[in-house]
Amino acid sequence: MNFVTYAIPFFLLLILVELAWGWLKGNNTYRINDSLNSMSLGLLSTVTKFVFLNIGLIVFSGIEQNFAFWAFNIESYAHWLLAILLYDFLYYWFHRISHERQFFWGSHVVHHQSEDYNLSTALRQTSTSFLTTWVFFIPCFFLGMPIYMYVSVATAHLVYQFWVHTQHIGKLGIFEWFMITPSNHRVHHAQNHSYIDKNYGGLLIIWDRLFGTFKEEEEDLKPIYGIRSPLESWNPIWANTHVFITMVRDAWGTANWSDKVRILWSRTGWRPDDMAERYPAAKSDLEDFKKYDPKLGAIASIAIIGQYVLISFFHFWGAQKVSVLSIEVLWATVIAQAYTLLVIGAALDGKHYMQQLEYTRLFVLVAMLFGSFNAGLIGINWLYYGSALLLVSAGVMRLCVNTELDDVAETSSDPA
Repeated sequence: MNFVTYAIPFFLLLILVELAWGWLKGNNTYRINDSLNSMSLGLLSTVTKFVFLNIGLIVFSGIEQNFAFWAFNIESYAHWLLAILLYDFLYYWFHRISHERQFFWGSHVVHHQSEDYNLSTALRQTSTSFLTTWVFFIPCFFLGMPIYMYVSVATAHLVYQFWVHTQHIGKLGIFEWFMITPSNHRVHHAQNHSYIDKNYGGLLIIWDRLFGTFKEEEEDLKPIYGIRSPLESWNPIWANTHVFITMVRDAWGTANWSDKVRILWSRTGWRPDDMAERYPAAKSDLEDFKKYDPKLGAIASIAIIGQYVLISFFHFWGAQKVSVLSIEVLWATVIAQAYTLLVIGAALDGKHYMQQLEYTRLFVLVAMLFGSFNAGLIGINWLYYGSALLLVSAGVMRLCVNTELDDVAETSSDPA
């Protein structure tokens, strides 16, 4: 059973509750740009699973059917408990290696880029997990864990981790000794020198205590969230690829052949000396830390929120139709969503090329829509619905573009 599907409405409701609570208490932990970016990355992560989800499941199924040397009994409560412990143990090592090795960090880094910490941060998930994550859970299937049991445990495990992404819950007494809590997970998301790369557990903190990676949250050391080399962008594609692109550039550009190979399995942050000298990475100043926060006008912010609501509506429609869509139409829906999220990111960044990017988006989506209809991949009703949604989307983004252009013109004419 996939518990995440059922939990999504509760996730959104709890985000609204936390937002309201923060306002009432004078301790709001949300920003529109950061929260929209987190949700965009979560949506993009879900979209990529439409076309890449089966890679790990194919491997898992093959191992379970042909190489399992034991078998879990799905009717046994003891076997369910064992499955939970096994999964959490493997998750600890997946999570730890995802921080300590550069290639795996390239995928996991997405979850840590936010410089805020709230429930929307939990939705900030990678779109490249199909490359890395499933490898760590292969032992489950050599032990004969059924796919149903694995999916149930894995998704319940993910649902549990949602609630610990909050600043509004303090320490929870004895609970802190054996469970992952908001307090010890805040440490995990911090970039402070004494906090960084600690508390890797997903459900139980006992693995961190056993393997020396536990760190308690200190009352006099407030966490600074984010990554040491700040992304400084709301571009969801760049968020998912920037570490990999840097690795490829360093491997191509370094003069040392052994370094070209070493990059693939290097510790996170390591770079060839010659490339680090030519292209030094900027680091956050933790003594005078400032969040990346380009400002938008009220109308532009409302327009971007409206655009996100539209793409979310389209996303949930597509999610319901995945099993009946042809591969061509499925890819078209993925491209449409990814392209729209890219434009939203450019709008949040206030990029000067946002207008041209939006025109390109409209051209590509119109071409895909009418091309699908002419090829007989969609019917006339879908053409009408798609055209209407695209017109509304274009109008909303046009409002945002015009507002941003007005803001730029006003700023440039300011005599100050």
